[in-house]
Amino acid sequence: MDLQSIGKKGMAHEARKRIARGPGSGLGKTAGRGHKGWGQRSGASRRPGYEGGQMPIYRRVPKRGFTNASFRTDYTIINVEALNAFENGATVDLEAVLSSALTSKVTPLLKVLGNGKLDKKLTVRAQRFTKSASEKITAAGGSIVLLDAQGREASAS
Repeated sequence: MDLQSIGKKGMAHEARKRIARGPGSGLGKTAGRGHKGWGQRSGASRRPGYEGGQMPIYRRVPKRGFTNASFRTDYTIINVEALNAFENGATVDLEAVLSSALTSKVTPLLKVLGNGKLDKKLTVRAQRFTKSASEKITAAGGSIVLLDAQGREASAS
């Protein structure tokens, strides 16, 4: 065995392509740009979705109907299992979840999902709870506080 026969196993990164470094590199001469034309010139770039002059798909497809995308309600979601990171008896709300870096999505509303198992007694304050999440929190001895969209208490259980 010698250095030439060793494969790429154990290497952290694949070696980068050395473009336009002569014929020995395999990417010499035209450097993968082809012959003549706009793409061969320096500074050549195309906007996303460009199809070589053909009518692009976003213009060919008809736009009909209603989309609710701009009116959608976005929630910062967290699973019950992740709440085990808090101390026993703590109050968990959106600020506590974001400050403990349990999620990275920042929205004004919090939703608790029921995936996993909760071992600690917590008071969880959120705008939405799934049925299984509320059952698991109360079964662990904790309580849920339902908040409205402005973060005010709507009801407690």
